Amino acid sequence: MAKHAPIHIKTISEFHRLRGLPKPEHPLVSLSRFEDMSYQPERAAQPVMHNFYSIALKKSFQAKLKYGQQEVDFEEGILLFMAPMQVLGIEGPQESAASHTGWLLLVHPDLLWNTPLAKKIRQYEYFDYKANEALHLSESEEQLMVSIMQQIAQEYRARIDHLSQDVIVAQLELLFTYAERFYQRQFITRKANNHQILTQMEELLNRYVKGDKLPTDGMPPVTYFAEALHLSPSYLSRLLKTLTGQSTKQFIQDKLIDLAKEKLTTTALTVNEIAYELGFEHPQSFSKLFKIKTNYSPLAFRQSFN
Repeated sequence: MAKHAPIHIKTISEFHRLRGLPKPEHPLVSLSRFEDMSYQPERAAQPVMHNFYSIALKKSFQAKLKYGQQEVDFEEGILLFMAPMQVLGIEGPQESAASHTGWLLLVHPDLLWNTPLAKKIRQYEYFDYKANEALHLSESEEQLMVSIMQQIAQEYRARIDHLSQDVIVAQLELLFTYAERFYQRQFITRKANNHQILTQMEELLNRYVKGDKLPTDGMPPVTYFAEALHLSPSYLSRLLKTLTGQSTKQFIQDKLIDLAKEKLTTTALTVNEIAYELGFEHPQSFSKLFKIKTNYSPLAFRQSFN
């Protein structure tokens, strides 16, 4: 991220003004083309922070974006969802910001006020998308998303009446539902990248348990591994669930049980000593987890090898 302080853009009208766009036709929602935005070299490296949701469909974009603290790669994926109050910056060839194409849909949270979507939108994981690439779309999927965006624009450009908000919110929910489908599919179709993440997760676990923190600090929380892999905790758990059938917590617990089995069969340590070495504050908690995972108590498991 550039070292400049971020520009805080509070309204969609302010965003339009800064990017050389006409005044928005609706104060709480707008659709623009990136090629219509003015390029300002003096501001290209300065990060920004918006008070509204942004849905960016970018093409021909060669630079790197940083969303929050994570890098987003647009080399193949093209669609990115950004929540309010996240810092967004550009790294790499700044001139690419002047030549890329695509669409930008801006939605102020006030548009969703007093609608079910106001709460539901916070549950869409792709707004917390900390993977290192944007969402992948096929050509037909891209056309579908653009079509829904254009329908939203068509609605707010028409005469505003008492049903306008309902129609726009319904179209937004349809857009988000399709995005959820594409997001979930990416866990399945991006197998090579996903298995690489699984390997990295296993390496992180192995390094941690071989270190000296496990007896005193215990196993770290899911967020420790998610941050190390540049993923959100929910994304990491969903990915592991797809690949292994386990959540991140279950994956970590199985590693602890494997270690426990090794110590029970290769050392003379007591069950209590093993529990403390594995970071359990209470040996009873260790014994309970071991029984759940193996159907044996630690002592019964040890005796089965004698």
